[in-house]
Amino acid sequence: QVQLVESGGGLVQAGGSLRLSCAASGRTFSSYDMGWFRQPPRKARVLVARITTGGATNYADSVKGRFTISRDNAKNTVYLQMNSLKPEDTAVYYCAARTPPRVAYDYWGQGTQVTVSS
Repeated sequence: QVQLVESGGGLVQAGGSLRLSCAASGRTFSSYDMGWFRQPPRKARVLVARITTGGATNYADSVKGRFTISRDNAKNTVYLQMNSLKPEDTAVYYCAARTPPRVAYDYWGQGTQVTVSS
């Protein structure tokens, strides 16, 4: 099992940057694929970015070139650097973990609010 705690959300003006962090408990963090999801108001939760145990990354088209996911296994932490933020990036952001080769994410954080003002 792993417990996930997000931090770093807040209010930022359009064009600004934020870095989200997700700290994981346990000694097996490096064995999990990690993902960042977001859920805008009154919309479904969607995948924003993911990083595998080997460091391979994927991004939603809407954030490519603006967001960067990374992980520090020594610190049991995954990050989401968000640049050039837009009002449509406003959402609750969640980090999640899954055990390869499972497709579904089994562990979720409580979420952190990101609000981008125009």
